[in-house]
Amino acid sequence: MTKVNPLHGAAIVGVYNTKQGRLLEGETSQSLVLEATLGAIKDAGLTPKDIDGVISGGWGGVSGPGDMIRQLGSRPSWFGSGGADINGVMNAAMAIGMGLCETVVISSAQAGAYRDHSGTAPWVRPTNEFVECWGLFTAAEFALLAKRHMYKYGTKPEALAEVASAIRMNGSKNPGAVYYGREATPEDVLNSRMVADPFHLLDICTTTEGGAGMVLTSVEKAREMGIKPVYILGAAVEQQGAAYKEPPVWDKFGWSGRWGGKKMFEQAKMTTKDIDICEFYDNFSFDVIRLLEVYGFCGEGEGGDFVMGGRVRIDGELPVTTDGGLMSFSHPAMPQAMQRVISGVLQLQGRAVNQVKHKRVQNILTENYGGGALFTNQMIISNQPAQQ
Repeated sequence: MTKVNPLHGAAIVGVYNTKQGRLLEGETSQSLVLEATLGAIKDAGLTPKDIDGVISGGWGGVSGPGDMIRQLGSRPSWFGSGGADINGVMNAAMAIGMGLCETVVISSAQAGAYRDHSGTAPWVRPTNEFVECWGLFTAAEFALLAKRHMYKYGTKPEALAEVASAIRMNGSKNPGAVYYGREATPEDVLNSRMVADPFHLLDICTTTEGGAGMVLTSVEKAREMGIKPVYILGAAVEQQGAAYKEPPVWDKFGWSGRWGGKKMFEQAKMTTKDIDICEFYDNFSFDVIRLLEVYGFCGEGEGGDFVMGGRVRIDGELPVTTDGGLMSFSHPAMPQAMQRVISGVLQLQGRAVNQVKHKRVQNILTENYGGGALFTNQMIISNQPAQQ
């Protein structure tokens, strides 16, 4: 008996990013999450009356789905308990595929929760007594993985700088990016100050404010709407331990995401050869190299060489993080986890600012979180429906 994947019964029909910024004066998490919600609904060509499912939340003052349901008219609605990230997109798609609801809005925002930029963001500060006393902050955790890879496989700092430069150059051309107009060459990255060896300042993501929203509906309704739906072909979540509380030992956690990635590709009936763009989580430059090896775009230890020669730039063989990512576009706590999918949706619908034009774009791998966090969410989206 053939199993029916409930993810294949849903499609993404609307996406929206609010204004992103280092500091959004006059905005709150609550004001931005409402804007993101209504913006995504409008982008789909719908109204709040069409919504019968909600996933909503964020960091610092954002109420849960119950409050959003009230603001949308207090109609009976399915609500998801997951975050507004790839996991949340999965939950919404499965609810639609199982017939629990028909049209779901997902939204998240963050403003005002973190404005002391002299230190790392509060959501990634260690609180465990076995790591906090040693200063094992996020940059150090991910640096340990990168340093071990460099020692074991000979990966060069120039490879990390190439990744950071490619993504930051994408953001420099995106008017919606926080660092629009701020170009960075590999030399600029290598010349920026050292933060946690091997990470220079420009190898590391920013911390900003902003919101994001997305609307999913049933495939049947999407086809009736006269828009370009984006289909979910495969997805998975994977967790290997307590995030930011365990030392990220390479031999134990270096291949975080591989187990989930295998399940994702099996659902999509695809291999890496079918992927046209990778919208990767880029909190640190090295994790992009690690992910290319995790998913099998290249062999173990070959990621550093793989990214050289322009391969992952916007006009390269495998463009990566085309909107500028966390390094240049934005990193507002939870919303950034959905923005990897939003960037992919815009590429598939042909309306991205940095639209890839030198090759056919049909299938995109989206991913968030990473090795040092000990958990990874991944999803393949496409402008073509799933094979049955």
